[in-house]
Amino acid sequence: MSIRPVKRVSLSQSILEGAGVRLHRAFGFADTPDFDPFLLLDDLRNDHPEDYLAGFPWHPHRGIETITYVLSGSVRHSDSLGNRGIVGPGDVQWMTAGRGVLHQEMPQGDHLGQMHGFQLWANLPASLKMTTPRYQDIQAQAIPCVTDDDGTCVRVICGSFWGKTGPIDGVPSQPRYLDVTVAPNTTKRLAVERPRHAFAYVFEGSGTFCDASEPQSVRTESVVGLIKPVANRSLVCFDGGDEICIRSGRSGVRFLLISGLQLNEPVAWRGPIVMNTQTELKQAFAALQQGTFIQDPK
Repeated sequence: MSIRPVKRVSLSQSILEGAGVRLHRAFGFADTPDFDPFLLLDDLRNDHPEDYLAGFPWHPHRGIETITYVLSGSVRHSDSLGNRGIVGPGDVQWMTAGRGVLHQEMPQGDHLGQMHGFQLWANLPASLKMTTPRYQDIQAQAIPCVTDDDGTCVRVICGSFWGKTGPIDGVPSQPRYLDVTVAPNTTKRLAVERPRHAFAYVFEGSGTFCDASEPQSVRTESVVGLIKPVANRSLVCFDGGDEICIRSGRSGVRFLLISGLQLNEPVAWRGPIVMNTQTELKQAFAALQQGTFIQDPK
């Protein structure tokens, strides 16, 4: 087994999106090849309602999947196809936009005014760009959680891990989406099968990711090839290998560990629409202007 080298570490950047929502973008737009099939990851975390209540009013999507994972607060959503609902604490919404939806997402804080959630965009292959839109709305209690002997806890949102399989299914890139918590001062190895692209996003505590395989003669507690500690809002992009290894800090560490099979297809991207060619992109925006973007579900 080989530990995946760390390709690079970066901090998410503060930006304004939607109607004036303050959030942090871990990656997106300019640096997607290393994350294929994923396109963008946003960390929406705020204690000030005025910084998120304006939300994300009506906007289109085509050619992608948007994955919303809420930790605190909630997100109200509705769309042009008549779907509506609330994504609450611990819930996940996996929306396959396919050939097109118009929708809105409006964050709401908890009783303390706090809001925290993530939105991940996953690309669709050319063969499914114009598939029928689909929602998978998963409540918190339906997401399996498995705990190892050393206290490491993993919520399995999508894919299989440690004998548990997440409730999301039918996703072409066969992603694995995990929410991992490692207890304080613990060294942990987590499998990430080849040939997937993989990344981690740290959002609580701190840890140190291993950057090379350790010799068999070296104990796990003495892993060599460590990089500098990473903490809140750190994105870690991994190179190829069979597993990652992390040593948690004094307060433990919690992070998303996400991987998927590369599509290796051309990307034509403008705003919320992602196609394979500029011609397809122009056709999508022309359809928006002409009122033909939403197609008959039949």
